[in-house]
This record gives sequence, structure tokens and C-alpha cells, in this order.
Amino acid sequence: MSHKSALIADNIEQYLQEHENKDLLRFITCGSVDDGKSTLIGRLLHDSKMIYEDQLAAITQASRTSGTTGDRVDLALLVDGLQSEREQGITIDVAYRYFSTDRRKFIIADTPGHEQYTRNMATGASTASLAVILIDARHGVQTQTRRHSFIADLLGIQHLVVAINKMDLVEYSQARFDAIVAEYRLLADKLNARDIRFVPISALEGDNVVNASENMPWYRTDDGQPGTPLLELLETVEISHDSNLADLRLPVQYVNRPNLDFRGYAGTLAAGILRPGQRIKALPSGKTSTVERLVTFDGDLDAAYPGQAITVTLNDEIDVSRGDWLVAADAEIALSNAFAADIVWMHETPLEPGKLYDLKLATRDLAGKVTAIDYQVDVNTLEHHRAERLALNAIGRCRVELTAPVPVDDYRVSPGTGSFIVIDRLTNVTVGAGMVRGALEGGGAAGEVDWQAFEVELNALVRKYFPHWQAKDVRELLGK
Repeated sequence: MSHKSALIADNIEQYLQEHENKDLLRFITCGSVDDGKSTLIGRLLHDSKMIYEDQLAAITQASRTSGTTGDRVDLALLVDGLQSEREQGITIDVAYRYFSTDRRKFIIADTPGHEQYTRNMATGASTASLAVILIDARHGVQTQTRRHSFIADLLGIQHLVVAINKMDLVEYSQARFDAIVAEYRLLADKLNARDIRFVPISALEGDNVVNASENMPWYRTDDGQPGTPLLELLETVEISHDSNLADLRLPVQYVNRPNLDFRGYAGTLAAGILRPGQRIKALPSGKTSTVERLVTFDGDLDAAYPGQAITVTLNDEIDVSRGDWLVAADAEIALSNAFAADIVWMHETPLEPGKLYDLKLATRDLAGKVTAIDYQVDVNTLEHHRAERLALNAIGRCRVELTAPVPVDDYRVSPGTGSFIVIDRLTNVTVGAGMVRGALEGGGAAGEVDWQAFEVELNALVRKYFPHWQAKDVRELLGK
């Protein structure tokens, strides 16, 4: 199960080429405090032989002072690198680790279990394709289990692996495993994830992590075959069909103009497949053209797929700027300055409806505000409650209004163009993350925005950064 190969010694160039072309899976580990997330990652790295000798020596030494496993090496210290994490025996920040096997490459995000670090968990989940949700076999489904499952589902993660850990502490009981599976399925009925697997493990002892456990012969598939260890599940889960290949989305990040003879539009393809000769449309202008070339550092492409960074040249000279989208010529995408969104609030200062913030949607930056909070989600029960503000770590369905109309994509259709971050205009700190759910009726041109509220916010900015200016001077520059 190791990444090691005879090609390393026999043909290093071929090995590197094969390694480069391996599939990549990004996944997170999440769950309640002390469920064993960091230990699980340490076990994965250790048993797949991805720990260097100096790393093993370092954590062996650290285990004597900060370890929680007695005389044994505390594998959790591989990812709990902060001094405060080792002192408390918890994960605070998101820790990223990389490893590979013969089948696939992996990037792991070890996310915190404490409620106060829920925003960190959401950050780690935002780029993941799969979530490993750990449950302590002694305690069953906890509040943070529900919270993290809901956030993973909210962020569109389609693959959940529920790893019921510490089976060694319940004597590898099948009855206990079955009871927790039944308890979690009640929660899963309220989620949208289409692929949920259950596996009993002991991260400390290594049962069913990399190798099949002899202590749980009862763990079998529905057709009676021996159950699949966690690593094999990670190696074989099918993620190639998760990308949206039908709806073309290319947010323009940069207009590449190195000389008079070349004009290209650079960006990362968020969804769909793009080919030379394809008819496209630029939004929000609506002007159409045909793709001439797909330019990359390694040469022109015959086709581009989601996740690839490309520069597109067109057959016609149309006005395309940073923040615009290139989409299929026949695509019908709503243009609006108002939309509904689920927002995860990430700052101690609550979200205030009516306050102006900076929003970054794909590659576009503009001002906007939350006009109303429809409801806040109770992540324990998934029930909806009224809320006047969103406090730290709260999640709510909000109505957002911008100072200009933009193309509006549902997050579940295209996460790359259906997501945004909220930035405080005074401190430039990211205070929230949002997932667009659809345009709102009545949203229209930028002239409908409440410019009185904008001027109030502008006055505060002017007083802080330009004490000799007046807000009216800035408005004149903006043509308002």
C-alpha cells in the first residue's frame, strides 16, 4: 500500500511521470473534540510509509513531553504542530498534509473539532471533494458531528466516509457499530450527499485504517465480502464525475496583452469543457465571439477542463475585462444585483444587515450588503430560526444586494462561480463566506442600490484614510 515503487531505482523519470499523472483527492477529517482526527492522519502517514526518519525521531522525542499515548509514539503530533495544540491535545488551526500511494495522491486537511474553530473547519472543507467524519465509538453522534456534517453538505461535498473510531475501547463490538450507523442515518436523511460509507476503525491500533482488521471479521460489505479499509476507500472513491462538465464557466482573472499582436483572457476554468472554435458569450455585456486558441505555458490545448489555468484568445475584438465571465453562447444565466445565499460568519463582530461590505465573487470585487436574514440554521437539529444578526460561526440564509448586476450561479451547479467571500471595508479582514442559492426577483441595475447607505459607509472610510477629503468629492469621482 506504500507509494514506493521499483521504478524509483530503475527508471526515475518514468516514475516521476507516472506520479505526476496520478489522480489527486483532497479530503478533510472532521468531527468532535478528541475523536482522533490527528491520530488517524498520523496512522495513515505512518502505515503508508510516508514519514521520514527525522520526522519520526522528532515526534518520538515530543511524545515524551507532549504525548497522550503513554510509552508509545503519539502520531497525532505529526499534524498538531502548534505549541498550544500540543499543550492542550487539540487541533486549533487547519493542518495540511500530503501523501501518495500507487493509485492516487492525497492532500489532507485536518480540521479542528472545537465549536469556536468551526470557521477553520469551513475553510478546510471549501476545497475538499470528500470528508472523513470521525465518531468516537464510546460517545456516538455528537453536536460537532452534526455541525461538521451539515457544513460539509452545505459546501457541496458529495462523498462522506463516517469512520467510527476507537473501536478498541468498545471491544470491537458490532452491536455498538450498528447502533451508531443507525443514529447517523437519521442525520443523513437531511443531507444532500449522495455517497455515504461507514467503516469501523481504531486509529491508535491501526485497525481498518490501511490494513484490514483481524479484530473485526464481522465488518463486511452488503454482498458478504470483507469490508474495505479506510485507505482503500480513499483510493477508489470515484470523484471524476463530480466536476460540472456541462455548463461552461471561465471567470476572467487577467487580460494578457504582452504586445500589439496578442490579446488573451487568462483564468482558471471553473466548469465545463472549452475548445477552439467554440462559440462563447462574455458576461455581463452579452457580446459573443468564437474561441481561437487555448494557450498555456506548455503549448496550445485542444480542450480545457475544470481546474486548468488557461489563456483564451478570441476571433473578435470584444470588450472583456477582469471579473467578466466567458460562458457558452446559448447559456441562460441570470444577471442581477440581488441574490439569496447561505453565509458562514467568521468574525467576532456580528454580521449586520444594512452595513456595506466588500464582496469578492470569483474574480470580481464590488460592494454590497445583506438586506435581510431570512433565517439562521440550528446545526444541531437543522431547524430554522429567526435572527437579527449572525454571530461568529453562525450560518444563515441571507438576501444580498450589490452595487452592480452580476451573473448569478447556484453554488451546487458551479462552486467556483457560485461562492463569494465577505470583506470588512475598514479592516480588509475576511469576515464571512457565502454560497449563492439563486437570483432574487426584483434585482436589477446598480441604480437601484441605496446610495444613501453607501455614502454613510464612504464617509467612514474617508474619515479614516483621507481626513482632508469629503465624501461628496469621492462620489463625484464615481459619477454618482
